[in-house]
Amino acid sequence: MNTKLTLTLEQSVIQKAKKYAKANDWSLSKIIENYLKVLTKANNSNEIELTPIVKSLKGSFTNPKDVDYKKELTKRLSEKYL
Repeated sequence: MNTKLTLTLEQSVIQKAKKYAKANDWSLSKIIENYLKVLTKANNSNEIELTPIVKSLKGSFTNPKDVDYKKELTKRLSEKYL
């Protein structure tokens, strides 16, 4: 459900924001809504939303208990980039 919100901002900020929105084919309301979503989601950093691809891969591999992850990662990256 959408609700109307009135904001008080500097005129120059509004003008620049409108130009930015128009140049990117967005509405100013949508930009502010998305910003507020990101801002409020950052406060709940424990709530990480996984993409469908990551969800499908989750649990598909189990690491052997005797593997040193950091050592193995260093070895593989050295092989790849050095």
